[in-house]
Order: sequence, then C-alpha cells, then structure tokens
Amino acid sequence: MFRPKVPTMPQPTGLTTPPAVVALTTITPDTPAPPPAPATPAPARPAVQLTPGTVLALVGGGTAVVLVVGAVLVSMLLAVALTAASVAVCALTVRSVIARR
Repeated sequence: MFRPKVPTMPQPTGLTTPPAVVALTTITPDTPAPPPAPATPAPARPAVQLTPGTVLALVGGGTAVVLVVGAVLVSMLLAVALTAASVAVCALTVRSVIARR
C-alpha cells in the first residue's frame, strides 16, 4: 500500500566548463610590523571574589532554577498522561458503540 518514491538523479544537460585556475600571488609588506606591546602582569588576587552573601545568592538561584525546571517537566508529564488516558477512554467508547450496532 505504501511504497516510497525514490527520486532519481537527473543527468546534467549541456556543456560544463572547467573551473578557472587561480594564480597565487606573493605579498611583500612595505612597512615593518610594530613591535609587540609588553604583556601586563597578572593580577595578584582573583578577578571574582565570592563573599558569603554571593555564595548564598548563587545557591538560592540554582535551587530556584532546579525547582522551576522540575515543575515544568512534571507538568508536561502530567499533560501527556492525561492526554493518553482521555484517548484511551475515547477508544473504549468508540469500540463499545461500534460493538452495539
């Protein structure tokens, strides 16, 4: 009943031209490059300082994200389960109506 239709590759028509050959050129700089800037020394202390308040804020934010994502996933699972149950009830109803005829 269902047969896949496999597309066939059409053959090229007309004349094809070969790609153009690109000649390599050399670049000669006329001015010397400026000397590199001296590297700045690394700072003695870390760039981000974690205080007890920021650690508490990060932990609270992470917990909130986990709870929100978990609630969204649980509600999606509940929606799928309710849909499946309603489809099953509809199927049983249709089957019983057809069986009575």
